[in-house]
Amino acid sequence: MTTMTGFRRAAVTAAATAATLLLAACGSGSAGPAAGADAGPPVAGGTLRFAVGSDQGCVDPQQVGSNDTIYSLRQVVDSLTDQDPGTGEIKPWLATSWTVSPDATSYTFTLEPGVTFSDGTPLDANAVKANLDRVPQLGARGTLPKGYLAGYEGTTVQGPTEFTVAFSAPNVQFLQGTSTHSLGILSPATVAKSDDERCAGVIGSGPFTLQSYTKNESIVLAKRRGYTSGSSLFGHTGDAYLDTLEFRIVPESGVRVGSLQSGEVDAIGNIAQQDEAPLSGAGVQLISRANPGVPFGVSFNLTKPIVSDPAVRSAFSAAINRPEIVSAVYTSETKPATSTLASSTPGYTDESALLTFDAAKAGSTLDAAGWVPGPDGIRVKDGQKLTIELTWFANAASNRPTVELMQQQLRAVGIDLQLRERPATDFTTVLPSGDFAAAWVNVTRADPDILRSSYSSTGSNYYRLPASPIDALLAEQAAEPDKAKRDATVAQVQQQLLQNGFTVPVVELTTTLGVGPDTHGIAFDASSRVQLYDAWKSAS
Repeated sequence: MTTMTGFRRAAVTAAATAATLLLAACGSGSAGPAAGADAGPPVAGGTLRFAVGSDQGCVDPQQVGSNDTIYSLRQVVDSLTDQDPGTGEIKPWLATSWTVSPDATSYTFTLEPGVTFSDGTPLDANAVKANLDRVPQLGARGTLPKGYLAGYEGTTVQGPTEFTVAFSAPNVQFLQGTSTHSLGILSPATVAKSDDERCAGVIGSGPFTLQSYTKNESIVLAKRRGYTSGSSLFGHTGDAYLDTLEFRIVPESGVRVGSLQSGEVDAIGNIAQQDEAPLSGAGVQLISRANPGVPFGVSFNLTKPIVSDPAVRSAFSAAINRPEIVSAVYTSETKPATSTLASSTPGYTDESALLTFDAAKAGSTLDAAGWVPGPDGIRVKDGQKLTIELTWFANAASNRPTVELMQQQLRAVGIDLQLRERPATDFTTVLPSGDFAAAWVNVTRADPDILRSSYSSTGSNYYRLPASPIDALLAEQAAEPDKAKRDATVAQVQQQLLQNGFTVPVVELTTTLGVGPDTHGIAFDASSRVQLYDAWKSAS
């Protein structure tokens, strides 16, 4: 058995850790003058007003995948474990210790005693079991947590603070999954509700409680008094510093920026490239961290005509000038995609040789496949134009300019990319429905198993991929407890996904936040989502 024993760190040690995480998150040269200033000791009280660009239409952490919504909901739930953003190591949170069977088919956890949900009910082993038993029953919105519980056989409760989670096959990624918001622990009363009821309101054990939710307008959280169940990575113990967190839904980038500059809000997400220099020059702190997981890119529905042609997918990738897109659209900390995993993901390998821009190669590939230029420059084969509809979602300000620039790049080689915008709320329904030919997507997770969740033909298989040797490799890495061996298998997966053209990675998502000079202590977790337990505001 592999054993991990945890403990609650002294507040001074944890505070130093939190400060390190925040400083590490700041991009070099990207922080305003106030970012490095000595703000003095934290001050309790006040409201943090945070403007984000979209609302996924649900406030259940187990059913959301959009960063804009996760920012708020991460504060409502505690997780069994936490993940160190610097090392990737799994650390104690609700669970003080755990043991893993040698074949990674069972995990036994010991919980911190005396923890309660905000409704007063105990957060014990039975409550955790209720959560894990319910996850496989979630609908389309529950894709992420269901993936973490692949092969779930059940949870056995040995006592109020001890339980064992069993799987039908080795599942080495489960422990990292327990650190995510997607497996955040909800109260039994919430777990018993329907999916839609949970989307309207949840009860967790986190440092904040859901005070109100107005769809497409705001999510308001209130400090939970008497909070005692913080992660071992948190910077202090006891209640959060802030009294209230107010997340405002502001789709227009210019309005978010203006609100931050005027002091109407204290922090904003989705910083556009053109806003970086003015904000920094105005004393706004710009903090950044690359998101691990699947980079932003195009994945294809292989049951659809045209994109089922491997030559078309190969030419599509070769026609994309990734450095040009990054320099034209994204902030200075952003990198072009160099694999099917972002470079900040454990197990990443550099496959940039398979992702080089080569318009001549794209053209010759299409020529050889019988796609010849038409009178308007768009290629034609057997009387059919080379037109591909790309579905994209309004969940990041950079999405529109990115897909529009891609449209121009593809047209230069004779591919007609038609853009179909959908609201962020449609993300969890469009992919399962199959109502798309190509989709602009990314998925954040600090574990390479995100490739299995996304691209195994034996799972949800939203992209309708055919059975292939990739399936066996994805299953192999999920069952391999030896890190070096697992990384070698993951490297094969990354290469084969690109060689088959199942996905076209374009740009790594980098989360950049604008933070006012009076706001301090905002930190990123290992998945580049914000942790606001240690955040505070200077007294005005």
